[in-house]
Amino acid sequence: MKLVRTKAELRAALDDLTGRRALVMTMGALHAGHLALVEAARANADHVVVSIYVNPLQFGPNEDFAAYPRDLEADLALLDGRADVVFAPSDAEMYPDQPLVRLDPGPVATVLEGATRPGHFAGVLQVVNKVMNLVHPDVAVFGQKDAQQLALVRTMVRDLDLGIEILPVPIVRDPDGLARSSRNSYLTAQQRAQALALSHALAAGSRAAAGGPAATLSAAESVLADAVGVRKDYLVLVDPLTFQPVAEGARAGLLAVAAWVGSTRLIDNLEVTF
Repeated sequence: MKLVRTKAELRAALDDLTGRRALVMTMGALHAGHLALVEAARANADHVVVSIYVNPLQFGPNEDFAAYPRDLEADLALLDGRADVVFAPSDAEMYPDQPLVRLDPGPVATVLEGATRPGHFAGVLQVVNKVMNLVHPDVAVFGQKDAQQLALVRTMVRDLDLGIEILPVPIVRDPDGLARSSRNSYLTAQQRAQALALSHALAAGSRAAAGGPAATLSAAESVLADAVGVRKDYLVLVDPLTFQPVAEGARAGLLAVAAWVGSTRLIDNLEVTF
């Protein structure tokens, strides 16, 4: 496994790789969810490139950019034997100048996560596009936990004719159902227990799905409304491509939730069929 910190070092490392190439993009603080992406990449390519970069463009002024967990040494230990190349650039390497050309992610980026975090997805697509252009992968692997991000990346790849296969990987959960997230490290033991309300709400919605969209959303809302220590941002049932509300008569949808537990904002989602 090679650790490279500059674009020039990355180019040199990639020159040594032949065959099908997979890319996994991360912000570090790796956990089992990230490793599932790496394993999927390994199963679908000859070589795996992992990027580790906390991208400032996707953080708002009041978000946790400075406090976001960073532990490159621990990340490299987890990736050893799993990745061929790890690209961990500095801010100066990624953005030597203020980028003047920006990507407009379109209307899907204005709702849900985009409404709560204005500019977030523009920053995400900016760095995703840059790293894809540097690595030239055949396949890029993304987790379904960030469902709205996944939809936008797919749209960008299609609309800009990037010619990269996007491979989604299901959410990795702890045995009690909590979705794995780097931000889980912010939670106290009590808050972690409270955070289970998110997955419990989604499970309740799924159990009620035979009754249609309204019953699904009502069941999930009931669980979240009774949750102690949880402050809802949104709980919605949407089309997984457009992220517009699912209409009565639809056959499937994405039940998505975002909520604060203490000062930590968590997201989760679940596909449901009616």
